[in-house]
Amino acid sequence: MTPLLRWSWLLGLALIVPADLPAGGAQRRQPQVRRRNGSGPVYTSAETMLQLSPMAVAPPLRPLAAGTSLRLLRRWTSGDGKDWFQVQALTGDPQRGWIRL
Repeated sequence: MTPLLRWSWLLGLALIVPADLPAGGAQRRQPQVRRRNGSGPVYTSAETMLQLSPMAVAPPLRPLAAGTSLRLLRRWTSGDGKDWFQVQALTGDPQRGWIRL
């Protein structure tokens, strides 16, 4: 009788423990995206075009003069290795768009 009790306890434990592990189905919350507070605006160093999307053939939204203050929203690396930044212009019309560096 002892081996039967031991096997049933082991089987019960094997069925309950995986539900508590991350791969066993327990729901874990994803960490929230944190943004730095207090980071100041970024300024353009040369004239550039604010584009609608991060593509080389994207339609331009408006030109940005050198020294325009921008708020950095996100970064994306394209397939050719170039970095694109989604920015929001802080001067004039607060329009969002993409610039390539």
